[in-house]
Formats: sequence, C-alpha cells, structure tokens
Amino acid sequence: MVDRQDAQQGSLINEGDLLTTLSDNKVMWVYFNVPEARYLEYRETPDFDKTMVLELVLANHKKFGETGKIGAIETNFYNKTGNNSFRGDFSNPQNILRHGQTGTIRIPIHLKDALVIPQRATYNILDRRYVYAIEDNVVKQREITVAEELEDVFVVSKGLSKDDKFVLEGVRQVRDGDKIAYEFKKPEEVLTTLKNRAE
Repeated sequence: MVDRQDAQQGSLINEGDLLTTLSDNKVMWVYFNVPEARYLEYRETPDFDKTMVLELVLANHKKFGETGKIGAIETNFYNKTGNNSFRGDFSNPQNILRHGQTGTIRIPIHLKDALVIPQRATYNILDRRYVYAIEDNVVKQREITVAEELEDVFVVSKGLSKDDKFVLEGVRQVRDGDKIAYEFKKPEEVLTTLKNRAE
C-alpha cells in the first residue's frame, strides 16, 4: 500500500527527503496485553504459543474474518500493571486492517462439563457475587465463584450444582429467606433468549 505523496512531480528534493511510505499489509501485527495470572494459565497448555487461535473483534463489534496466531511474546512483564505484551499475527487478504486501528482480542477456550448461568441472575455485594438459590420454594442467598466471564453468562466453578434452581428474573425483588412461587424454565430455553448482562 502506498501512503500519500510528500513530494509532487516537479518538486525540488534533496538526498534523504521522504517521497512516500510503502506498507506491506498482507500480515498485520496486533499487540495486546495479557495479565500474569492468565499467562500462567496459558503456559499449562503444551505449545500454547503455536496452537492457540486468536480472534479479533473490530471497532464496529464485528469479528474479523481471519483468525490469528501468536507471533511473539515479550520477555519481561511490566511491573506496574502485571501485564505481558503479546503479538498476534493476522492474515489480511482484503486489506481491511490498517496501522493504528483498535479492536479486542478474544482467545477461545474449550471448557468441558462447564456450569454456566446468565449474568443477570447474579448480583454483587462488595467484591463477592451471589445468586438466590431456591430450596423448597424459599430463596437462599448463595455465594458463587466465577471461573470465566463470557458475553452474557458466567462459568461457575463453586457455589452451584447442575441440579440447583435459582432466581433468574426479579433478583432485586426478593430477599434471603422469602417464600416464593415460581415458574421453571428449561436451561436450553433460557440460553437461547439471553439479552441482558448482569447489573
């Protein structure tokens, strides 16, 4: 790709004057920061830097059509933030990506037998997250541990089991110990109609 011309035909130029800039955009380098804890998780996967697939979400919230791979990892962590800089290499056959663009890197991970709940079924008290579990038509406040946060759901590692029922709608209208009547919705039905994030 050719940038704008800094000198037009007939201009007087000196040795070393810049005429224009040429860029090879066939492969674009995308830099992103990874927290130390997440980096250590990745390291547990053999050859993670060769096998990990990267997705790029552009500024218009649409996913870029090509997947990327890790091209380089900086040798040192930045102490003030605890982050390490990664470089993702993305093929750019349609020249959509340009220097200076912004976006979001997503790294898909596969979770087996994961327990997921809608974010809107949860609430925070200080730095802890809770749900209202239903036991014999009585709501019980229960703390949960979130392992992963996806767009509209949380992956729960502790605090709920697959057989538990919990309040999905009206979380702000009930209190611990309230007796309620409820309508049960199947998980498949709930997951196909997710729209709202947690409050």
